[in-house]
Amino acid sequence: MMEAKNIYQKWCEDPYFDEETRAELLAIREDEKEIEERFYKNLEFGTGGLRGILGAGTNRMNRYTVRKATQGLANYIIRENGQKRGVAIAYDSRRYSTEFAREAALCLAANGITVYVFDSLRPTPELSFALRQLGCISGIVITASHNPAEYNGYKVYWEDGAQITAPRDGEIIREVNAVSDFSQVNTMTLEQAEEQGLYHMIGKETDDLYMAALKKLVIHPDMVREQGSGLKIVYTPLHGTGNLPVRRILAELGFTNVYVVPEQELPDGNFPTVSYPNPEDRNAFAMALKLAEQVDADLVLATDPDADRLGVYAKNPENGSYESFTGNMSGMLILEYILSQKKAMQQLPENGAVVTTIVSGKMARAITADYGVKLIETLTGFKYIGEQIKFFEQEHSFEYLFGYEESYGCLVGTHARDKDAVVAVMALCEVAAWCRQQGRTLCEQMNRLFDRYGYYKEALCTVTLKGQDGAKQIQTMMEAIRTQVPAEIGGLAVRQFRDYRADVRKDFVSGTEGTTGLPASNVLYFALENDAWCCIRPSGTEPKIKFYIGVKGVDHADADAKLAALTGAVQTLAE
Repeated sequence: MMEAKNIYQKWCEDPYFDEETRAELLAIREDEKEIEERFYKNLEFGTGGLRGILGAGTNRMNRYTVRKATQGLANYIIRENGQKRGVAIAYDSRRYSTEFAREAALCLAANGITVYVFDSLRPTPELSFALRQLGCISGIVITASHNPAEYNGYKVYWEDGAQITAPRDGEIIREVNAVSDFSQVNTMTLEQAEEQGLYHMIGKETDDLYMAALKKLVIHPDMVREQGSGLKIVYTPLHGTGNLPVRRILAELGFTNVYVVPEQELPDGNFPTVSYPNPEDRNAFAMALKLAEQVDADLVLATDPDADRLGVYAKNPENGSYESFTGNMSGMLILEYILSQKKAMQQLPENGAVVTTIVSGKMARAITADYGVKLIETLTGFKYIGEQIKFFEQEHSFEYLFGYEESYGCLVGTHARDKDAVVAVMALCEVAAWCRQQGRTLCEQMNRLFDRYGYYKEALCTVTLKGQDGAKQIQTMMEAIRTQVPAEIGGLAVRQFRDYRADVRKDFVSGTEGTTGLPASNVLYFALENDAWCCIRPSGTEPKIKFYIGVKGVDHADADAKLAALTGAVQTLAE
């Protein structure tokens, strides 16, 4: 506590910090616990960058921690001799996103690195697209994705358009950690950066190129034009970046019956109509579903603040209700559509590959096997899916067809190397238009997939444990499970256990032991009998531990019962 108090005192007294920062800190001078939480450590620059609560302090997101992280990134870029290639920067609607983007840009410019900054908020996937278009060495997005309003974040991308992965992430982290004092941080004024030709704006031209790239991915454009106007679509950007690009792509393809939730249309970092701007959360759909009832919509869509995740509801013609689609379900609708249509058109490549993560639903295994396509599983995080596209290109091994993860993110095409909710909206609406042409709905199409491939169902349970005490609890929980591997979970025998941190794979059926084949990560995975599985991992961006569960049933009722039983059993592991 004494060290935290000393650092707090320095921030209060050092003229380097502005008056607003000092006033905020002086207001908490009697709150020792709050001082400790803000100063007991530096906000960690992890494998994806920064993410934290907004506020003054070393363990908070503010202009100083953003500058400090950027100086470390700048040092790495200079080491790689990438100053002239430059860095592209985008930001979303969150509080201070504009300011943090400016701080990052001016720090880079002060280090002699050319910067390209979007003229207003843009989706994360457009940053991935833009940095490759511009030939940049790196990219930054200021966003905290779907986190609550008190958060913001800072994600780093590399020249291939994907978020940084090993070993580069570790190298950048070391450079960031080496910036031990704010006196090591460079910055300059905007006027100076512009005068020196180091600061450039990105605008409409890149938007047009991005839209053109998306349109090339439509499989049946004529069918979409014929059927699109007959679909009624309700859409909400949840106060984020999706409003303009989503509406534009739908309108230009022929989906003219689009109703946008008026209360959630405009960007607002306070997210006044939702407590949690996450399309995985049913509560975030309350206004959209109300509008859907009023206009008798076929589809209800929501994107998160940086428009890389898509949530979906569709009208069930049997009872008139709106049913939710998990990220796994919407991913399977798009996947099977792509494979079936390409096969029918004799365009399915022999070396085609689909990429997903170890915690995503397993129906993809059945679908890819059916179409003779390779399925590759990666660690959790879309950056690993993006990394596979780079490997395919470098090694001339596979042709990328589709990538998805359970957390409501997918990518059609290789225009971006991160999940893209704009292209996901486009693809899902094409599937809906095709279903309409066939005389069925998305709900009916999903049931056709269940009937054909099996009733795969998944659940995610999270336990939130905030602060340094919470971090210790999560660590203790993980160690307890990995040191005493259960023989069964919920009455289902453990057939295989994988500890990705130790790179150990134990097969309890054959008695053999090997490696996981994936990079080290604090993840525990259990393959169970009857095609069931579960996985445990601490969140990389939030103070949570996550429990992923999956089963396969013979029908909906059987799958629901199996999932409920296994979920209850997995939750006891956390006790």
